Amino acid sequence: MSEAKTNAMRILEQNNIAYESHAYPHGKEAPDGETVARLLGQDPDRVFKTLVTKGKNNYFVFVLPVLKELNLKKAAAAVGEKSVEMIPVKDINRVTGYIRGGCSPVGMKKQYNTVFAEECTVVKKIIVSGGKVGIQIETDVSELVKLVGGIIRDITL
Repeated sequence: MSEAKTNAMRILEQNNIAYESHAYPHGKEAPDGETVARLLGQDPDRVFKTLVTKGKNNYFVFVLPVLKELNLKKAAAAVGEKSVEMIPVKDINRVTGYIRGGCSPVGMKKQYNTVFAEECTVVKKIIVSGGKVGIQIETDVSELVKLVGGIIRDITL
C-alpha cells in the first residue's frame, strides 16, 4: 500500500535515515497508543508516543512508550525547569503543526528540546507517529535521537 509521504517521512529521507512506515485503520478520533500497537501487531514497548509540554517560557517534547506515563517532575528536571505541564489539546496544532494523535517528534513547526524516555535504549528501533493519524514510522533509535537533537533521560512513572 502506498500512502502519501508525510513531512516527517520527507525529513527522514532528506537526512538519509532509513524508516519503515506502518498504516493502521482509524475512525474520526485517534486511538490511544496501546490500540495503535495492537492494530500494528507490534510490541507496545517499541511503540512510543510524543507528548508536548510547556515550561515557564518554552515548549518541550517528550517521547515515551505508549504504556508508560510521563512523570512531570522527572520531565521538568530533564529540561532544567521547575515544572512542566501538558499543553491543552487545542494548542497542539498551533505549537507543533500536528494534530492530536498525529504528533511526531520529527518535523514540528519548530525544533523543540526533545527528551526520549530511557526505555528507548533497550530496543534498536522504535515506532513513532509519522505525523498523521493512521501512519507510524519505525526507525533506528540512535539516528532519530540524533536527528532531533534529543537527549535520553528517566522521565516515566
